[in-house]
Amino acid sequence: MGATQAQPSGPDFSLGLPLADVPATGALSGHVGGEPVLLMRRPDGLFAVSGACTHYGGPLGEGLVVGDTVRCPWHHACFDLRSGEALAAPAFDALDRWDVETVGDQVFVHARTAPAPARTADASAHPARIVIVGGGAAGFAAAEMLRRRGYAGALTLLSADAAPPCDRPNLSKDYLAGTAPEDWIPLKPDAFYADHAIDLRLGVEAARIDLAGRAVISTAGERFAWDALLLATGAEPIRLPGPGFDRPEVHLLRSLADARAIIAAAEGARTVAVVGASFIGLEVAASLRERGLEVDLVAPDALPLERVMGPDIGRFIQGLHEAKGVRFHLGRSVEAWDGARLTASGGPPIEADLVVLGVGVRPRMRLAEAAGLTIDKGIVVDRALRTSVPGIFAAGDIARYPGAGGALVRIEHWVAAERQGQVAALAMLGEEGELTDPPFFWSQHYDVTIRYVGHAADWDEARLDGSLEGRDATVRYLKAGRLVAAASIGRDRENLEIGAALRVGAG
Repeated sequence: MGATQAQPSGPDFSLGLPLADVPATGALSGHVGGEPVLLMRRPDGLFAVSGACTHYGGPLGEGLVVGDTVRCPWHHACFDLRSGEALAAPAFDALDRWDVETVGDQVFVHARTAPAPARTADASAHPARIVIVGGGAAGFAAAEMLRRRGYAGALTLLSADAAPPCDRPNLSKDYLAGTAPEDWIPLKPDAFYADHAIDLRLGVEAARIDLAGRAVISTAGERFAWDALLLATGAEPIRLPGPGFDRPEVHLLRSLADARAIIAAAEGARTVAVVGASFIGLEVAASLRERGLEVDLVAPDALPLERVMGPDIGRFIQGLHEAKGVRFHLGRSVEAWDGARLTASGGPPIEADLVVLGVGVRPRMRLAEAAGLTIDKGIVVDRALRTSVPGIFAAGDIARYPGAGGALVRIEHWVAAERQGQVAALAMLGEEGELTDPPFFWSQHYDVTIRYVGHAADWDEARLDGSLEGRDATVRYLKAGRLVAAASIGRDRENLEIGAALRVGAG
């Protein structure tokens, strides 16, 4: 899904409306010149901001307003309704502000007004040099937040990838399907890094951390000195060990280069075997069906997504893909690949021109382990993303932090990684932010999007409300009678409300 514009609804604010029509709480949705605008009344005046999310253009008028904030119904980005600032990823750009005028008992919204002054932290205690290792979701979000908050020190972002930070969720969705152009994929244009004095080093692999000398050493021997260090090395996709899985026809999907390679291979292919009924595997299957390939999906699972979302959604998603022509080979484990046929247990070989593996990822924790950081199924951090070593932070797929109820969790979701990067950045600057939002992700299957909020490693009950076939349903996951997560289709506002209830400290 690329950027689209929310359709305007409600009154035309430029024509004026009675002051009494502006609610005392929440926000009123309307438009100016065909552009969606939200109007809010607060004790100290009236405020207006653009009504389209700056991430993918979601309709903020259908979102959730809490106090001075609004959350987007599509991907849960959060904005300040006074200043327009993007408070929480996946949005990074602020909403436009609009000029509000009161004439008698009438309110008018006219033209855009100047952006709100940037909020800056006290620079006196800022570290002189910050190094971020990892150019994915958490690393980028941290770098952007540091500069947004006025950090003026040296800022280096080391990325092993060849391309600048990109919108990774899109790689398995619209971009792979051929419906999103590549210029939608970078999180920011190349000029952003120079304009914000972010020293982005592409193709640089960190080899070790010199704790005594407070430096990161690259595989090429270059030293990057730091006063504060963020580890955001992410995870790497698992490549199967069996015969033939190192052949060039076998693809992984993690980077833009990986997506380009799959697209190139698909252009000359008729059939593809996708290994793994994970979200990545299923999204790849959908995208390559959109490109016209015959798709066979092989997995040891009895149902796709059953372990994560339960049997109801698993059966629904399988039926959705089967209706589009995907052939499932469930309960089978792959064994070998000879360049033309995929051998799997319990049945005949599966012929394919290429193979895509979607069998999971491993967190990249080698640097942290060698440096002696506390490890427990991830790098152990507090809610401000501080590790056991002063001055070193960790965020994203590698970080294990206190979730709801205080139990340590490690989350492999894009938005969660971005928000962790933002919290870590604020902590580096001495701001006392904490990770309180529940994890959130979305998964796209043709014209169906699943939105999932919370975290349920396991559950006692999966309670279905509504109709999955009617694409109007929420499945709530409960553990010991307590709601821990929910998956929704066609109920975006409800998913937001559940997310608000699952925030650490809510209620």
